[in-house]
Amino acid sequence: MKIALGADHRGVTAIKLLAEKLSREGHTVEIVGDASGQPTDYPEPAFKVGSKVAAGASDLGVLICGTGVGMSIAANKVHGVRAANVHDELTAQLSRSHNNANVLCLSADLLGQRLIEKIVEEWIATPFQGGRHTRRVEKIVAIEHGKDPASVKE
Repeated sequence: MKIALGADHRGVTAIKLLAEKLSREGHTVEIVGDASGQPTDYPEPAFKVGSKVAAGASDLGVLICGTGVGMSIAANKVHGVRAANVHDELTAQLSRSHNNANVLCLSADLLGQRLIEKIVEEWIATPFQGGRHTRRVEKIVAIEHGKDPASVKE
């Protein structure tokens, strides 16, 4: 799987360790943006990772900042991105199976490296369930296009 990774200065150590783990597991990973550890404004890596995922250049994206909140807000501004800020394996699983999230946003400050890796592992392994959830994702897409989600029927 092709996975784009990005982080601000608070998440750079975590994203580098995650990149190493994912590479060892056979994924193609790319850290996009500045990974030097210098101060980085989170909207920049959020845009870069979100753009790669939305364009199909990467299958999924993972973003890490202090809380995950800023990355999630910024990434969700990219047309075609469904970014989820999660803090445990269950919400990671549900964000994929119910919401078909394609960008995962995590907190470097609130989660340890081991939990970050477990969350990412669960998130990558979880497929979208489809079914009734498909209609709901289509309603999200309708909102992206400036349409009333109630206009989406079964």
